[in-house]
Amino acid sequence: MTDVLLRGSESARADGPETPRPNRHASPARAADDPREPGGNDDDRSGTAIITRTKPKTKRPSLYRVLLLNDDYTPMEFVVHVVEKFFNKSQEDAYQIMMHVHHNGVGECGIFTYEVAETKVTQVMDFARKHQHPLQCVMEKK
Repeated sequence: MTDVLLRGSESARADGPETPRPNRHASPARAADDPREPGGNDDDRSGTAIITRTKPKTKRPSLYRVLLLNDDYTPMEFVVHVVEKFFNKSQEDAYQIMMHVHHNGVGECGIFTYEVAETKVTQVMDFARKHQHPLQCVMEKK
């Protein structure tokens, strides 16, 4: 999206083109040599300048799935506890996710932006290690 502003057109009259106003701050020697200065050597000057302002387009951040992987050693109750604690799931939802992981080998706990997903994976892995369980948690781009 581009906004267009016209400078100098506010004071332009309907009876003719606007004449350039002298720049009080420019030195006389410079004004004669510089085509940007009023009174300079610019014959194409119309008295109106167009300024465009471009608005940056924002894009949605990429999303990542946080997955739990099945193993033969981590107790089911511990997995339910992890899903409740780190993914704010109810006991029923956590149980369903745990059973999905148990039967299918992998289960999705949530979808997050990169930083949030990375934090969740780290928290789950640290918590599992602290409790001496080999539970694996990974993230993948959705």
